[in-house]
Amino acid sequence: MARNFIIGIDLGGTNLKAALLDTRYRIIRKESLSTRDFSDKESLINAIAGCVNKLIKENKLKKGNVFGVGLGLPGPINARQGLVHFFPNIPGWKDIRLKKILEKKIKLPVFLDNDANLMSLAEHSIGAAKGFRNVVCLTLGTGVGGGLIVEGKLYRGSSYAAGEIGHIPVNEDGPRCNCGGKACLETYIGNKRIIEQARRSFKRDISLEDLSQLANSGNKKAKAIWSKVGQSLGVALAGIVNLLNPDCVVIGGGVANAGRVLFDQVKDTISKRAMGVPAKQVKIFKAKLGDDAGLIGAAILVKENLSS
Repeated sequence: MARNFIIGIDLGGTNLKAALLDTRYRIIRKESLSTRDFSDKESLINAIAGCVNKLIKENKLKKGNVFGVGLGLPGPINARQGLVHFFPNIPGWKDIRLKKILEKKIKLPVFLDNDANLMSLAEHSIGAAKGFRNVVCLTLGTGVGGGLIVEGKLYRGSSYAAGEIGHIPVNEDGPRCNCGGKACLETYIGNKRIIEQARRSFKRDISLEDLSQLANSGNKKAKAIWSKVGQSLGVALAGIVNLLNPDCVVIGGGVANAGRVLFDQVKDTISKRAMGVPAKQVKIFKAKLGDDAGLIGAAILVKENLSS
């Protein structure tokens, strides 16, 4: 039986997305559920298994047609052991052997990694960072994830926990972060913090999309909020640029949709705060693959593991 398909799962703090892809990483069908609809770990695991089975059934496939399932997850993952250490923004997960649990449920090979790592794989393979050997990728949403491509390969670190850019402390003291730390970058530029600032400034409920539109139409309050986000992100990236001397930085996720008002401030801050040689080298790109990056990266993870 020909194996022509891969299933990718992208679990975030807000949504659970699943897709059926072909072996050229083209998405054939997608499903999306709200993560908040599942109140505990078991119900969320069952939802992941349900998405896999639904994609197979609705596309009239058999499990023998599917190479395997790749999952991108929002927290520290031991990719070798298939172990979830914890999720900073989803409670109830600690040292869960998710690979083993899911393989028993769905009877397919399962591979796990951090969601930002998979976004990095996708953007480096077929997206904005294609052709570059040293890349820093960020995904800005409920949390702030990061992934590192070093000399053309995904760098996971000695305990598979590298790339947690959102949890770099940017002050000696500051807001408590869901990871247990203080003054992490995420506490300054995660979407919840941005929305809180917008509500205080506009004295009404306001979405990230509305805030972006207001900024791009010239609203001074909205521009000031995004400029501050860009400055905070630029300061953190200046340190990363000095440390790693990357060819490029790729920024994705919902917050990146703010556009020029955010990116111009990031570039300007890196130019002023990073050392001259690496600052001149680095290019700043918006992610090319959008919301599909995690799903595509999950498929790449499966194919790389099964062909190695």
